[in-house]
Amino acid sequence: MMEHEANANPSHSKITGLPRKRFYRARAHSNPLSDSHFPIPVSPSQVDYSVHYPQLFPSPDKFDGSKRIEFADVGCGFGGLLISLSTVFPESLMIGMELRDKVTEYVKERILALRASNPGQYENISVVRTNSMKYIPNYFEKGQLTKMFFLFPDPHFKEKNHRRRVINLHLLDEYAYVLREGGIIYTITDVEELGVWMNSCLKGHPLFGAVTKEELEADPVVKLLSSATEEGQKVARNGGQTFQAVYRRIVPYVSNCEMH
Repeated sequence: MMEHEANANPSHSKITGLPRKRFYRARAHSNPLSDSHFPIPVSPSQVDYSVHYPQLFPSPDKFDGSKRIEFADVGCGFGGLLISLSTVFPESLMIGMELRDKVTEYVKERILALRASNPGQYENISVVRTNSMKYIPNYFEKGQLTKMFFLFPDPHFKEKNHRRRVINLHLLDEYAYVLREGGIIYTITDVEELGVWMNSCLKGHPLFGAVTKEELEADPVVKLLSSATEEGQKVARNGGQTFQAVYRRIVPYVSNCEMH
């Protein structure tokens, strides 16, 4: 009995096998402009799909490029959205991008535990520790993604730190590059000023157009924005308000005068 207890992994639940968050806690946010040390692919062709989706790509030479990552959850936190999306879109490959090392490790362990207890499921999701404000083009080709998620990002309240916000006009150029035409960018926050900021940035960018109210109501993803994440659940428990901005990647209108 004593030996069994000694060999048990205290960081995982004995009942579910899932990792316990308290062993993977980290600061709520990290400085996205600081230089952290982790491997970065030189180009999207160097991303090793066999590491992230071993059941689908048993070895690197099995990857032929016919199936690529389509969804990116930027600042994925503890992975709640990824896990919810996995069963809603079982044919789509998804990846969470997280800067905090302990949180990334938690999501890895969580996915492995879910795969072990649900054979054949959750094989389409993974996580990588990276700085998405610097390295998005290293992971995705032009027009590769169909959905990008920015849920409850760091508000960076001080005006001098607004350049650290994950939604800004400069970074929207990069997101527009990796999103295919018709792809959707989803944002949500419980900070009204940040919600106004993100909506304003997206509205002011020529390559994004607001998704209509009717489309939002029909989109199964929209309901998950506030319910699937730890932050969203906390806001709901406290009776808080959320602010969404959902935009589609569009082709800018060019008049006949401009064409000649």
